[in-house]
Amino acid sequence: MTRILTSRQFYGIIAIYAIGAGAIFFISPFLGGETLNMTKVMNGLFHNAPNVDADIFVYHRLPRVLLAFIVGGTLGVVGAALQVVLKNVLAEPYILGIAGGGAVGAVAAISIPGMFFHFGPFTSIQFLSLAGCMFCISGLYWLAQRPTGISMNTILLAGVTFNILCGAAILLIRYLVNPHQLVAMDRWMMGGLDVVGYQDLVSLTPFLIPGLFMVFMQANSLNQLAFGEDMAHGRGVDVQRVQRMVFLGAGLATAAAVSLAGPIGFVGLVIPHAVRRLSGYDHRVVLPASFLLGGGVLTLCDLVARTAVHPTEMPVGIITAIIGGPVFLRILLVKK
Repeated sequence: MTRILTSRQFYGIIAIYAIGAGAIFFISPFLGGETLNMTKVMNGLFHNAPNVDADIFVYHRLPRVLLAFIVGGTLGVVGAALQVVLKNVLAEPYILGIAGGGAVGAVAAISIPGMFFHFGPFTSIQFLSLAGCMFCISGLYWLAQRPTGISMNTILLAGVTFNILCGAAILLIRYLVNPHQLVAMDRWMMGGLDVVGYQDLVSLTPFLIPGLFMVFMQANSLNQLAFGEDMAHGRGVDVQRVQRMVFLGAGLATAAAVSLAGPIGFVGLVIPHAVRRLSGYDHRVVLPASFLLGGGVLTLCDLVARTAVHPTEMPVGIITAIIGGPVFLRILLVKK
């Protein structure tokens, strides 16, 4: 049952998550396979003395940490909202096929000749990833609609089916494209946060900010929906509207994340469970805390990915799968 939080308790809980996430965020850019000279970095930042160390920090590490934090936070928030709307503790964008739909669009833009183009700060990867995510979201919603509402069993089964179909589509693209492109395609499919500069981060905002805003605006309604649709109806919640807003927001935010980072799995599954265990079930806390914890955890995973096998680096999706797989199995065993 959701307990009533005072303002002091609410801000205190969020402050704890913010301090932890902030510490990870500020420390991570200084760490990596190559040791940076802090004096040179500070001279480059504050005394207009350009040097290699400062350039690595500003144009490589800092954008990468920002991307990891944003993507991890986004997947955490989307997973937390979907688990309530679908009434299933295993729901997350990767498992439901939403991330897979975005991956199909992005892989098509990367691999098929003539499909990649620039439009201002955006590329076809963003547009086709959005199209893939929204296609899957729309398909799930349409298949699960009933006169009495949305069938959650149907949407979960449809999500698994879409995931399989998206995997098949990616295999077909792999078969048809030039073999020289397979390395880049496979690398992207493992999930990665390679980014140089800030232009790609700017291109996230038209999809990411509206998507997250739609989800965060449903925090109070999600608290009511957690007790069941009938209870929520009785308390004046427009359940179908809440479901539509969450699905649309989840699609936009997931498309933004997938278009740059690839289909990183299990973050949206593990993070909401951790937050609920630590801080309760009030989604006014769960959603922002999931963003902060998800961002911090994925930033840490990326730090491990780029230092564990130096001088090369490991795709961050491998790290999240190593962590998330056992957690997924544990949740299944607990449910059993």
